[in-house]
Amino acid sequence: MAGPWRLTGGWAPLLPLLLLLLWRTEAAHIKKAEAAASTTPANTSVTGAAPVMHYMDEAELASSLRSLAEDEAPPGLARLFSIGRSGEGRELWVLRLSANLPEVGAGPEADPGGPPIAGRPQVKLVANMHGDETLGRALLIRLARELVSGWLQGDPRLRRLLNSTDLYLMPSLNPDGFARASEGDCAGVRQSQAGMGGGRENAVGKDLNRSFPDQFATAPPDLAAVPEVRALMEWMRRNRFVLSANLHGGSVVASYPYDDSAGHQPSGSYSRSADDEVFKYLATAYASNHPVMKTGTPNCPGEESEVFEGGITNGAQWYDVEGGMQDYNYVWANCFEVTFELSCCKYPPASQLELEWENNRESLLTFIEKVHIGIKGFVRDSVTQAGLENATIAVAGIAHNITTGRFGDYHRLLVPRTYNITAAVVGYLPVTVVNVEVKEGNATAVDFSLEPTIALPISDPTQDAPVTATDSAPNATNVTRTERPTPAHQAIQPKDFRHHHFPDMEIFLRKYANEYPSITRLYSVGKSVEQRELYVMEISDNPGIHELGEPEFKYIGNMHGNEVVGRELLLNLIEYLCKNYGTDPEVTDLVQKTRIHIMPSMNPDGYEKSQEGDRESTFGRNNSNNYDLNRNFPDQFFQISDPLQPETMAVMNWLKTYPFVLSANLHGGSLVVNYPYDDDQRGIATYSKSPDDSLFQQIALSYAKENAQMFQGHPCAEMYPDEYFPHGITNGAHWYNVPGGMQDWNYLNTNCFELTIELGCVKYPKAEELPRYWEQNRRSLLQFIKQVHRGVRGFVLDATDGQGILNATISVANIDHPVSTYTGGDYWRLLARGTYKITVSARGYNSETKIVKVDDKSAVQVNFTLTRKDSKMEEGKTPDINMADASDPVTKEFEMLIKNLSAENGLDHLLLTSTANVLPYRYRPYKDLSMFLRGLNLNYPLITNLTSLGQSVEFRQIWSLEISNKPNQSEPEEPKIRFVAGIHGNAPVGTELLLALAEFLCMSYKKNLAVTKLIDKTRIVIVPSLNPDGREIAQERDCASKIGQTNAHGKDLDTDFTSNSSQQSGAREPETKAIIENLIMKQDFSLSVALDGGSLLVTYPYDKPVQTVENKETLKHLASLYATNHPTMHLGQSSCPNKSDENIPGGVMLGAEWHSHLGSMKDFSVAYGHCPEITVYTGCCYFPGAGQLRALWAENKKSLLAMLVEVHKGIYGLVQDRHGRPVSKVEIVLNERVKVSTKEGGYFHVLLTPGYHNLHAKADGYQQQHIQVLVHHDVASFVHIQFDMDNRIFGLPRELVVTVAGATMSALLLTACIIWCVCSIKSNRHKDGFHRLRQHQDDYEDEIRMMSTGSKKSLLSHEFQDETDTEEETLYSSKH
Repeated sequence: MAGPWRLTGGWAPLLPLLLLLLWRTEAAHIKKAEAAASTTPANTSVTGAAPVMHYMDEAELASSLRSLAEDEAPPGLARLFSIGRSGEGRELWVLRLSANLPEVGAGPEADPGGPPIAGRPQVKLVANMHGDETLGRALLIRLARELVSGWLQGDPRLRRLLNSTDLYLMPSLNPDGFARASEGDCAGVRQSQAGMGGGRENAVGKDLNRSFPDQFATAPPDLAAVPEVRALMEWMRRNRFVLSANLHGGSVVASYPYDDSAGHQPSGSYSRSADDEVFKYLATAYASNHPVMKTGTPNCPGEESEVFEGGITNGAQWYDVEGGMQDYNYVWANCFEVTFELSCCKYPPASQLELEWENNRESLLTFIEKVHIGIKGFVRDSVTQAGLENATIAVAGIAHNITTGRFGDYHRLLVPRTYNITAAVVGYLPVTVVNVEVKEGNATAVDFSLEPTIALPISDPTQDAPVTATDSAPNATNVTRTERPTPAHQAIQPKDFRHHHFPDMEIFLRKYANEYPSITRLYSVGKSVEQRELYVMEISDNPGIHELGEPEFKYIGNMHGNEVVGRELLLNLIEYLCKNYGTDPEVTDLVQKTRIHIMPSMNPDGYEKSQEGDRESTFGRNNSNNYDLNRNFPDQFFQISDPLQPETMAVMNWLKTYPFVLSANLHGGSLVVNYPYDDDQRGIATYSKSPDDSLFQQIALSYAKENAQMFQGHPCAEMYPDEYFPHGITNGAHWYNVPGGMQDWNYLNTNCFELTIELGCVKYPKAEELPRYWEQNRRSLLQFIKQVHRGVRGFVLDATDGQGILNATISVANIDHPVSTYTGGDYWRLLARGTYKITVSARGYNSETKIVKVDDKSAVQVNFTLTRKDSKMEEGKTPDINMADASDPVTKEFEMLIKNLSAENGLDHLLLTSTANVLPYRYRPYKDLSMFLRGLNLNYPLITNLTSLGQSVEFRQIWSLEISNKPNQSEPEEPKIRFVAGIHGNAPVGTELLLALAEFLCMSYKKNLAVTKLIDKTRIVIVPSLNPDGREIAQERDCASKIGQTNAHGKDLDTDFTSNSSQQSGAREPETKAIIENLIMKQDFSLSVALDGGSLLVTYPYDKPVQTVENKETLKHLASLYATNHPTMHLGQSSCPNKSDENIPGGVMLGAEWHSHLGSMKDFSVAYGHCPEITVYTGCCYFPGAGQLRALWAENKKSLLAMLVEVHKGIYGLVQDRHGRPVSKVEIVLNERVKVSTKEGGYFHVLLTPGYHNLHAKADGYQQQHIQVLVHHDVASFVHIQFDMDNRIFGLPRELVVTVAGATMSALLLTACIIWCVCSIKSNRHKDGFHRLRQHQDDYEDEIRMMSTGSKKSLLSHEFQDETDTEEETLYSSKH
């Protein structure tokens, strides 16, 4: 732990004098030790004839430890193993000591030291982290020998220790540094002066105690250079260490966490952990038994004035150490680690080792024994009694949880006191044991038995319930409500008036969710900076369901951590509503007609820092990153430069998920209701009117007039005597200017109207005052909820099928603030009393306007029915447009699944009910990736098919994994989706996400009903690494480097997808050619998702500059779907370095606007593969550390699954002729722009944004078909097209063409006959002439004679002449 020796090179000549001073100091300690030894009873030391302590080199160390484990120790007591190797290949030895050690398991995940022992806590001691700080190395070897010897000799203390403790001793974490260090070098400077680099660091000059992940670090460490650190982290991952010591040199003090702080002040900054008292207790246990350390004055040369009270110090207060091992143990594991500086001299002479052993022996044994303090026990399943691994053990008031081991066992170190302990694990009801007394000495046993919860079917919490309004929408069913009790009665008031810290609040919420399951649902919208859940309690008669026509309301409290009244009032309200439902008419009516969401604390971290009795300070106001959450939302007038906080992003995401209508944000520090706007463009205190100003005033008054003190308008006379708010309400900006406020963001970005309510002048009043606050605000809280039922409500419906229209716009004349419909077409528009002109419009529909009169009573129901634009069909037969196999129960069941998964929280429920625990923790280079894919294929052969698309430049395979219930078989009726990653080798996050997705799908098949059906109905193709050559040279934790971005030829593959001409094809890179020929040009994909890195957004085609983007709305819709399901991407603020001002609306952008370039894969996919493709940028860092993979998987898995669901939407069709035969290669043109073709079997599928679309189908020899199809947001629209033979020839009616052709043929035949007759007459005349000539016998004989005397040639020539020609020639001759 000690920093670099504080002497500079100028002190080197004085080194001999320093050593002499040190010897004098140690001489005094020798006398103390000798005096102590003279009074020590004989049975307190069992060293016997132990060999004289000395420093051992690597070979002797290994030999000595092996001899101790295999020869000297009895069987089952000791085991020697290595956790890895150093940079220079030296073994990192660990000696495990405990009674009855179990055998070493098999498999890659098995720990070489063997499995843990149930109920036995694990302790580790690590030494020689700095190679030149050697005392700990020698002490641990001696401690091992002492323990084995003591066991053999029957020492009661040591036997008890090894029977109850699982001890691991690691003498040297840095053997390479030790090999370079020099004995007697107290300051660690000899090797440095000699040019040898010193022994402190490892072989490549890295300080191991500055190389661990750090909670306050600005950048992750370079783990590639520290194999020693990687090995230790992996070893810790496989075990559940409870206690640890890190042995150093350079001073004499016990240093405890934290070692650094957020400000990284060099020294003097006390950085307190949540277990500060426990750490001080542990440090004191060691220091108080060390004769020098306990004095607090080590008197080290050059630091004689340094004093450590009690021999202990907070690490950061001493000096700041970023990347230290002890903080890593506490923050990232269950382990409490303390660093012990054992001597002023880093490498003391061997002659001093015996003395140092005596100084440290009792301290070491006492420290190990402290693993048995606090509480311990098992967490078990109440039904099977099986131990529950990874259950959380939470201690009320201490913001640091631990988890159980593989047997359900745990050990939680605590100082003597009384505690409330909670055990919780997913799938079980949490259990809290209160008033657990921890005493000095052995741990108090506390066992937990958790009752399993029963998961609801996935369809139950997501289906839309029937409309409850009397004037209901068409096709809606009225439900009969429970009759309200009529007798007069007294409402049950809350009893729980106290301040609830987070564990207490968590238990309170779980209690009411458990006791009132029929009207409550507890869920979390995210986590705070310190990983506390942002809980919401839903109260409704149908919890978990958005009931069509029922408005949704929310309350948010404790946005400023030290303003606590709202937090406690909302807990009181939860209790009040639950206890009075079904008996109190007012409460019953509210719960039955309203879906109420209550978030008691938006800033739980700030609350834990706040102090009771605080009237007006700001301590605890901000979150743990010290940002004011009510200045952190995007603002209409000012650019908010502060990064969006986790709490802010969680709430923004929450508001985008639910159709909230009305909300209140509860604060403290005054007594007034504050309504929008909160600021104006000049940034001064002035009235800033919103379009709904009069409505906001009325809603604000509904709260204020029920609170008598608030309504008077003089809230805090003692603090602000001049402050006056008429009727207890004020415009926000008129009071004071607040840029970045939450209420304005609600109003401007959602359908929700929000106000801010200040509940009292004292921010954190005493607990005894809480009943008074409840009494003052009870009526106001209820009356404000009722305001959600004023104005106008109703449905916007399609005139053709009566279905609700999503995202229709409701506009009120003269009020510039439209709202939109939710999934079922239902809407709510708050309005004050008056008459309004309301217009409703939607894409693809004709708008409709109505005049509506609104009173002060319940909302007026006004339904709108919209007709489609251009709904007339062309002449000809109207095609059959129906859902396929509507009567088929399998088809209907799958349609219902898609609807359920598309509904609110549908995918969340899928993930919640999944048992596939996929936790990516490392990157896989090419060889490991190949083996992983083969492993999936071998383990899941019925649903996977692994093929190679081709090879890279360096001959690595480009793997493609198909997941389907019939892999490698043609199923044209099923949609096909592909996921591609790794086009840039330096961005391998996408590769690991796709491997995780593949494993998740395979593990869930036949285990999770929803995933099984998706696989059965989808052909999923995963290409995890398109550029394996680049991936092999990319470097982990290199966030901005371009190394590995290109392939081995230096080509950016995302610029190589040029035109599809044969000339271009021959010049392509082999990786590009492989995916084009074997995937894209198959033209059978419905959707493609490509994963990349370097920012946080989704881009859609085109990447090349184009004037117009065909099918832009659909492409943008697909991109938005991914971003919306990502917890932060849709917020549009990547927070990437040097891009802090970046604002990408919805997290979605046209590719050319983001990074314009030619030859991109997604442009080629759209243009030539007829498949829409989006590119997902998963994070700012190209190659983040492997430790971030789990978080990245958690962020992206819902979005990836959403794309699997989305591929089952759009238009799905079948084209057949009139005889029912499929017609393939039919050209389907959508909206006169997008073209697809029918596949084998006549099937086609195309994704489109919800709304009406024009479809044009044409094929040679058939009549063209023109159809208008409605695409729904939650299910595919099936189109059955039946072609008739084409009735037109050359564009003319068939009858006309046949008539003309017949007439033409008749004319031709007649003409032919006439010509034949004429020719026949002429031929007969010729023959008559011949006969008359031949009547002259002499002439005839002369002719014969001439022929007989002619040549053979003449004869041959005449032989083949036809008769007519011969006669004509004869006639011609006769004429002459």
